[in-house]
Amino acid sequence: MNCSVAQALEVLGDRWTLLILRDAFRGHTRFDQFLETGISRNILTTRLKHLVDEGIFDRDPPTGKFAEYKLTRKGLDVQPILLSFTHWGDEYEPHPKGARLTFVDRWSGKPIQEMSAFSQEGKALKASDISVIVGPAYESE
Repeated sequence: MNCSVAQALEVLGDRWTLLILRDAFRGHTRFDQFLETGISRNILTTRLKHLVDEGIFDRDPPTGKFAEYKLTRKGLDVQPILLSFTHWGDEYEPHPKGARLTFVDRWSGKPIQEMSAFSQEGKALKASDISVIVGPAYESE
């Protein structure tokens, strides 16, 4: 399907994949650490292989039992997606005690602003301010 969302979902559109990536951003790098999400070994093996094949993780060493999975540049670029999911979840599926995770600036320790879309001029945009136009790679199917 010639759709950017569909293409991204082919790589990331699985609950376990997103939870593995969430934990990678929390510092997990080893198979046994990722098991802490409650995922079964066989599903974790499949998802990690997929993420390595897609260039989201590098596996070091490439073979062997005690590999570490490290986010690549492509993997690091998933972070805004996870931030948006988290902010959306806190807003529409809140926990009675408040936020489950708080993202902070590593250097100041202060919470980051929630994810938002901005115009080229820096103006914050609401969903109603954004429209979609067909790009050069669009082909009707």
